[in-house]
Amino acid sequence: MLGRLYNAAEFLEVHTYENVVRWAKQIDEREAVKRGRIVNRPFGEEWEQVLERHSAKDIDDILAKAPKA
Repeated sequence: MLGRLYNAAEFLEVHTYENVVRWAKQIDEREAVKRGRIVNRPFGEEWEQVLERHSAKDIDDILAKAPKA
């Protein structure tokens, strides 16, 4: 939907589903979603990867490296 793993947006004409796009972006901004997306992720930027999670601090430490928007 948001084109992170592959870009199907054009094929699916995602732009025509305004409410679905709005909903996906709204969900994407949730703190729990940001945290969950990086757990056990072996690819992407350094601040997007937590290969092994032993505590919430592991996630906090990685997210602290993310560039500020």
